[in-house]
Amino acid sequence: MSEALKWASMDEEEVQQRRRQKDEEATESRSRLLKIPYLDTRVFEDTIPLVPHILAVPEMYDGHIVPLQAGAGTVPFQFCVTSQTPRSLIDKMTQSYHDDGQNVEFFLVSEPAFRRFMNRYDPPKEIKYDDITITNADNEAAIDEVSKLLDSVSSDKVFDYLIDQADKLHASDIHIENMRGSIRVRMRVDGVLHPVAELSKDRYRVIIGELSSRADVSAASTKPQSSHMQKDITIDGVTHTLNIRVETVPTMYGQDAVLRLFNFDESMLNLNLLGLSKDEMSGLQEVISHPRGMVLMVGPTGSGKSTTLYSIINALNTTERKIITLEDPIEYGITGISQIPIHTDNGEDSFAEGLRSVLRLDPDVVMVGEIRDQDTAKTAIQASITGHLVLSSFHANSTAAAFSRMIDLIGVNPVFSTAIRLLVAQRLVRKLDEKSKEAYEPDEATKKWVREVLKDVPDDVKPNLDSFKLYKPVPTKDDPFGYKGRMVVMEQMVVGSDVQKYIRGDAQEISTDAIEKAAKKNGMLTLMEKGMLAALRGETTIEEINRAI
Repeated sequence: MSEALKWASMDEEEVQQRRRQKDEEATESRSRLLKIPYLDTRVFEDTIPLVPHILAVPEMYDGHIVPLQAGAGTVPFQFCVTSQTPRSLIDKMTQSYHDDGQNVEFFLVSEPAFRRFMNRYDPPKEIKYDDITITNADNEAAIDEVSKLLDSVSSDKVFDYLIDQADKLHASDIHIENMRGSIRVRMRVDGVLHPVAELSKDRYRVIIGELSSRADVSAASTKPQSSHMQKDITIDGVTHTLNIRVETVPTMYGQDAVLRLFNFDESMLNLNLLGLSKDEMSGLQEVISHPRGMVLMVGPTGSGKSTTLYSIINALNTTERKIITLEDPIEYGITGISQIPIHTDNGEDSFAEGLRSVLRLDPDVVMVGEIRDQDTAKTAIQASITGHLVLSSFHANSTAAAFSRMIDLIGVNPVFSTAIRLLVAQRLVRKLDEKSKEAYEPDEATKKWVREVLKDVPDDVKPNLDSFKLYKPVPTKDDPFGYKGRMVVMEQMVVGSDVQKYIRGDAQEISTDAIEKAAKKNGMLTLMEKGMLAALRGETTIEEINRAI
């Protein structure tokens, strides 16, 4: 098994251990450059006695430094520092201790080690406010209760509280919307927006003020703004980082804001956590194990394209490969990968220009955040046929539609036909709660429609359509909507000769339907077919498939 496939098959604990190991290896390498002895603290960082009263907690945070041992006589004072510790601080402390006749030693530790020490020196404070709960939109009493709760949170904590609660609910974004007399707060959970509170204008000014300060956006701007910020969140002593993309737009009653939340935890970027079937995983791994070619992820905003791309990148992330990404903006930071921000909104940078530059650095794998124009598309294609594996995303409704759109963008291109190896279209649909879902007998019209959707599915995949049941959500106290989490519905088109002829211009008819028909002959299942099969297995509902696909 290749190193990439071993990585993809790890469980979450193994991924975290490997991630820490890579951090330690990188720190050890930096120690030689910085000429500071390296120290691996994993065996004692949770048990070694703390050394109080040498440095104040704010000093530790500011200087990225923690005391390790108190000196006495010939015993030196010892401190752990990181690569972010200013050299001037180390020199100043060295001089100060020597002036007092004391010996002092510094050891370079990894950032995860520093955070573990700081969680002991400065234990996270417990939230004393009740948690927000998501409920039905027509439950005015519950929304009113949350609104009063937010009014009770102190002004300096209301913004943090809102983000912390969204993270606890696993919300993908927070919507703050101005209405005539109040501010509506909604959170998108499992792909669906849910109202959580209505706030007074006074509370809005607190939230927008904090947003302006942290994300560097203007509360008085008359133009849309894009920015980002990060926030560390600690739950049960474990800290993870949220990367928050901030979008604001002026409306009739004030600035509306949307905060998109991205969990910075690398352990979650694992192919095994995407819920792919054995065949889907096998097809994906077969393609990405090759050293060259192009893989395109297609789908609308919010369909999980970025998470899948990052999971592929993480699976390929070994010491033998050089991986470079070009992103606008960078959504997840991954250890061991060179990630380059591309600011396309100011007109100064472009993906094509950045791609041409990084190809001179001899990468093995390149990820381009999105193909938006002809120049980027042609540059990416050229890179994929000259010894690079190129991953990117592209806006289209399906894999076949992506080909039609790409042909519209760059024309009939024989080089593209040899470059593209795999297209993946996906959607996220809500999963039924296994504990409460209920089977039911569909009516004849629904049965007829299901049979029509699945008529071209191969017999070895097709279930018994003479008699089948569907499933519906049953709300419970724990899950008021009857759904629990989301799942990926994925359409994979492996590009063979039957599809290549459309890109080369050898086929008389070039259309989405014709390309899809050719791919289905080679065994491809469409998004609708995959979704319908999932509904028949009781994983989701017909209504969810219609909503998302």
